Amino acid sequence: MNLLRAKSIEQGWNLNLGELARIWKGGCIIRAVFLDRIKKAYQRNPDLASLVVDPEFALEMVQRQAAWRRVVGLAISAGISTPGMCASLAYFDTYRRSRLPANLVQAQRDLFGAHTYERTDMPGSFHTEWMKLARKGQIGAGASLN
Repeated sequence: MNLLRAKSIEQGWNLNLGELARIWKGGCIIRAVFLDRIKKAYQRNPDLASLVVDPEFALEMVQRQAAWRRVVGLAISAGISTPGMCASLAYFDTYRRSRLPANLVQAQRDLFGAHTYERTDMPGSFHTEWMKLARKGQIGAGASLN
């Protein structure tokens, strides 16, 4: 729904996401009751940025997240691929954070190509000799980079 919403804004399509949910009920593999809930969310707020912030959906997601995490963790532990569940959980976690782990990506780039990274505790660009620290045992499980 978020992709449809974004493209609708970009292209000026004026899509009615609640109406799309209603239309999809005919012959869709998604349960009709669930599509009714989506339709109602967009009827409550036609400018809804995401179902994640609709009060009813948000409450249910928060209430069910422990089980969601447990299922994803068990699947991963058993080597069972659940890309949709894993990706949606990552999206949920990303959407509700004020600060994202982009600095981890920067650190990985710094390791592989000395691209530098920014820290969250002080301004500036930094480069670390990651492999030297690893050989000295200064980084690894439980170690702090600060």
